[in-house]
Parts: sequence; C-alpha cells; structure tokens
Amino acid sequence: MQALFARLDEIFEEIVAIRRYLHENPELSFKEVKTAKYIADYHEKLGNKVRTGVGGNGVVAYLKGAHPGPTVALRADFDALPIVEQTDLPFKSKNDGVMHACGHDGHTATLLGLAKALNKLKPELHGTVVFIHQHAEELPPGGALPMIEDGCLDDVDVIFGTHLQAEMPLGEIGYRAGALQAAPDMFNIRIQGRGGHGAYPHQTVDSIAVGSQLINSLNQIVSRKIDPLDSAVLSVTSFVAENPYNVIADHAQMVGTVRTFKEETRKFIEQEMERVIKGICETARASYEFTFTRGYPTLINHKEETEFVAEVAGKIPDVTAVKETEPVMGGEDFSYYLQHVKGTFFFTGAQNPEWEVSYPHHHPKFDIDERALLIAAKILGMATLEYMQVHAKEVQVK
Repeated sequence: MQALFARLDEIFEEIVAIRRYLHENPELSFKEVKTAKYIADYHEKLGNKVRTGVGGNGVVAYLKGAHPGPTVALRADFDALPIVEQTDLPFKSKNDGVMHACGHDGHTATLLGLAKALNKLKPELHGTVVFIHQHAEELPPGGALPMIEDGCLDDVDVIFGTHLQAEMPLGEIGYRAGALQAAPDMFNIRIQGRGGHGAYPHQTVDSIAVGSQLINSLNQIVSRKIDPLDSAVLSVTSFVAENPYNVIADHAQMVGTVRTFKEETRKFIEQEMERVIKGICETARASYEFTFTRGYPTLINHKEETEFVAEVAGKIPDVTAVKETEPVMGGEDFSYYLQHVKGTFFFTGAQNPEWEVSYPHHHPKFDIDERALLIAAKILGMATLEYMQVHAKEVQVK
C-alpha cells in the first residue's frame, strides 16, 4: 500500500491540475463530448484498454493486472450543471451558464490520478480494475443504466464509488450500509381553469386559487399521511401563472419533487397526489394534467462491502474520522450499479477548515478542498488492492 500512497502523493499536483482543467471546461448532462474525449485520451496514454460511447457519452477503461483475480469497478461521474458560476477562482468556468457545482470534476480527477498510480503497480495486481467514467448523473434518466445495458459491469465482481461532500469536514469519511440516498422523483401538474377579467372573478375558474389550495393540501400528504418514522419529502418548487394585472389566469403550471426511501411510500405518495389533485380540481370545476416521473431508485449499499471500505478508510493516514452517516434525501444513480453487483458508495469530506462559509452542492459559489481528492484516491486505491488480495484465491478456485 505504501507504494500506492507514495505514487499518489507524487502526482497530487497533476490530479489537481486535471480537476481545474475540467472545472474550467464543464459540459452539461448528455452533452459531455469533449470531456469524454479528454478522459479516453488520458487512459489511452496510460496504455489502458478503452471503450468510448458506452451507453451514450460514457467511457470505460480497463487495467488488467499481471495475476488472476477479481474484477473491481470504480466509478466517477463527469457532467456539470446549468448554473452561472459566482466564484472568484482563477480556474472558474469558461462556459457561461455551466458549472461543476457538485464535485464531478473532482471525482473524475481522482479516478484518473488513481488510474495512473495503479498502472505503475500492474505487475503486482491480482485482478482487473474497471474505471467507469459516467456521463449524465445530474439529469434523469441518467447515464448509469444505459452504461450498464451497454456492458460496463460485465464480469465485474464489486464496485466502489465516492462523492465529495463540501459540507463535511476534510478528513472525515461517511459510510452507511443499507439505504443511503433517496429515490428522487419529479412531478408536473397543469391546472386548467377558465380565465377572465380580474374585476369579475365569479365568472372565472381561478387557476391560481385552485393551485394555492392544492399546494396546501399536497404539503399535508407527508405531514399527515406518512408515518413520522418514515422519511419522505414532497416539495412544489415552481408555480407559474403569468398574466396581466387585471386578468385571472386560465391555467397554472406546477413542478416539484418527491423523495422517499421505501417503495411502498413512493407508490402511496404518487397515488395520494392524484387523489388530492382530482378532488380539489373537481370541486373547483377545473381540469388537470398530472405526470409523476420516477427518477433513480433508492441507493442501497451492501453491508459486507460497506464495512470493508469503512475499515480501509480507517487505515488512511489523512483520514481523521470514519463515521456512520445518516441517510440523505439527495438522489444518485450509482444506485443502479448496486442493483446489479455488490458494492458501496461513501462520502469523502471536502470542506476546507479555514473557510468561513462552505457553500452546498448545486450552489453558484460551490467549491471543494482539493486535498480531498488525494484522500478519496487513497481509499479507493487501497480498497481495490485489499479486495484483490482477499479474493484472488477465490477466483483461482473457480
């Protein structure tokens, strides 16, 4: 392990440079053409076998060790968000309205740096490392599922991944067996009333009044219909009904999100929303259109692999704490990989202790402490090597 750590320490500045290049040149989900080429070119220069266009813009690279052993997959996402960056970083986004505001630039730099470090250890590797560089994590239906359908997990025995957490202290690692991240769903509601003059509301069906009543009722689904011990979120995030000051809107549009951990809760909320919308609109003599679009499934970590990574993390010199974290309501399509192979997804603290303010993910001033890249690389690298050592004999027996 010391050879791996030493190699990563040596190339840390290169890892940072990769992150900054990617941060300067972000691309939106499903449009990551240049980023994908950059990743593929990097692996090809290392001599790794590379597949491009996997499930869309995905890139998969393979490092085959000199000895037989298990196949370990490591995943990093590389898409950015439609956000105007408001930082003063010298490497801030050059693409107006597009920003790496969730750390995916750091995830990719971590994995590329680790690929370079592990490449030097190829004569000692007992197995194969599959580097999964995934496009479109931010925008459902996401890139994970099409990449899986295109074979990125073929022959893979285990998968590991991490997310840099800007509001978790540098050096802290968060893990959890079982449900870690919620299923993120989206809904769209269109209320069709009957517009008219603002002075004569009795001659109209006021879509704004109907929508306001609807929001209040929808907010009670979680607070009054869901067991308080069962976590769920229902948020209306947009309500649009534009009209001149003296015109009552004939229609209103609402969108929002539902977050759940249990499938039965997910189904109940969808059905209950339909019931509430129908009842209120019929009472008001309005009509409606309601769509409920399912996002990613709940991310459920495998117990044995989660405990294994937690143990590995505790051996990393730069790690100050390894804590079992609470579940979070944010979604993550790493969940699809875990439905197909065993593995785990963990959090790596990236909050600079000297910053007075740490901005959350998806914020225009989001940033990370780049030392977290090295910590993440060491954990993923050590987990890969130790897993190979432990399971190499099992592969030989097969």
